[in-house]
Amino acid sequence: MKQPAWLIGATLLAAAGVVGAEEMKVKVTPDLESVTVMHEGEEVVIKRDQDPDGRIAEDYTQTSRECPPFCVQPMQLLPGVHTIGEIELLEMLADRAMGEDEFLLIDSRTPDWFTKGTIPSAQNIPWTQLHPESSTFDPFVAETLLIDEFDVKKTGGLFDFREAKKLVLFCNGPWCGQSPTNIRALVGMGYPADKIYWYRGGMQLWHTLGLTTVKP
Repeated sequence: MKQPAWLIGATLLAAAGVVGAEEMKVKVTPDLESVTVMHEGEEVVIKRDQDPDGRIAEDYTQTSRECPPFCVQPMQLLPGVHTIGEIELLEMLADRAMGEDEFLLIDSRTPDWFTKGTIPSAQNIPWTQLHPESSTFDPFVAETLLIDEFDVKKTGGLFDFREAKKLVLFCNGPWCGQSPTNIRALVGMGYPADKIYWYRGGMQLWHTLGLTTVKP
């Protein structure tokens, strides 16, 4: 039986000594210790915190956030959009590292949140750049993102999404509306829903599981 690329990648990393000489006590799954990605030109190993005294970051300890705007998001955001969890995201990152999958990982939060830490290999495209009702929305910036970053073509004044990139979006967690706003804006522009993946757990669950973060 052929092993998935993420498992092969994890095995190769362990054999090369990247994961470490000793087996991790806190793994992602019984078969997966870590995933290595490129972030700003450097390798970053995504793994769970090995410190038994580790605790969640203070920004994510609050349990009461006023709604709106911090309302609980549905599991299925829009028809066709894929909702994924941590395992699926890590598998996608590992497959991409092995050259078998190409996508953009997008942190939809505003820059003040992004600079506190993000998922390795993510790029910041705040919801304000794509949402037409945002006070800072600029149609030229939005169109530039579609063409230059997402590989959307424009012919005769119309967007062609047939070769558009696969996108994975996230924000602060199930109570955060920033990535859902980005996703709805993209689908509203005609972006194929089946090319959009939503990591609903976002930074809240990423921190809760003690997974690696990086600061820009």
